[in-house]
Amino acid sequence: MKLSTRTRYGIRAILELAENDDKRPLQLRIIAEHQDISIKYLEQLMAILRSAGFVRSIRGAKGGYMLAKPPNQIKLSDVFDCLEGYVTTVECVEDKKYCERADDCIVRQVWTQVQEAIRNVLLSITVQDLVNRDKDKKMLNYQI
Repeated sequence: MKLSTRTRYGIRAILELAENDDKRPLQLRIIAEHQDISIKYLEQLMAILRSAGFVRSIRGAKGGYMLAKPPNQIKLSDVFDCLEGYVTTVECVEDKKYCERADDCIVRQVWTQVQEAIRNVLLSITVQDLVNRDKDKKMLNYQI
């Protein structure tokens, strides 16, 4: 499974907003610069994230984007589903009718386990967890 740039960049943009210490709206230009994402693409991502309720936009000269809710209330699975869609390893895991061998297929059992493992990881991580990991990493690099 390979993640799309939409998911990778969208999660990076949300993380950038979550790490915004001064809690003022961040302009797209700043996010794009920090995350090395084109502004046009970032505009599209933010529109998706805004319509899903993850971010909100503030108009005006000091406007920009902010998280719509606290980072500890945003699960990675929700952002992932919004940007990438539900994790599916193979079609027969979701719909047994897709393959006549589905009931007896040993390999399908493995794909089901892989799908469940990915889902469980995404469900177990919040945006705040990512912020904390990044702070820990920066602290470790500072001490070295």
